[in-house]
Amino acid sequence: MRIKPTGLEASAIAKTKERLLKNLRLPPSALPGSLSQTFTKCGKKGCHCSKGEKHPIWFLTYMHKGKKRVERVPEEWVEYAQQKVTEGKEFKENINQVFVANAELLVLLRKQKRRT
Repeated sequence: MRIKPTGLEASAIAKTKERLLKNLRLPPSALPGSLSQTFTKCGKKGCHCSKGEKHPIWFLTYMHKGKKRVERVPEEWVEYAQQKVTEGKEFKENINQVFVANAELLVLLRKQKRRT
């Protein structure tokens, strides 16, 4: 079944969808989830963290096969990882906009069919 509503509103939604699809490119190194920082003590007696200033640790948190995964990210990779997480979020947002356009077209067709 093809969803093909008519009219100016449908045309505008379809054009928006076409533009989104035309510009949609999967970033090959994009990462899912989010990057977060926490602080911890290392446990060494003479370390500065035993007196209060803890060590920063970065984590990438994401879902895989319905389970939450949390993986440590070395500090020297944080800038790269943050850029790749941002790329992943932007890609997902663009896909979501295509899905929303599809939903709007479906709703519009239902409204048009009800009127006839």
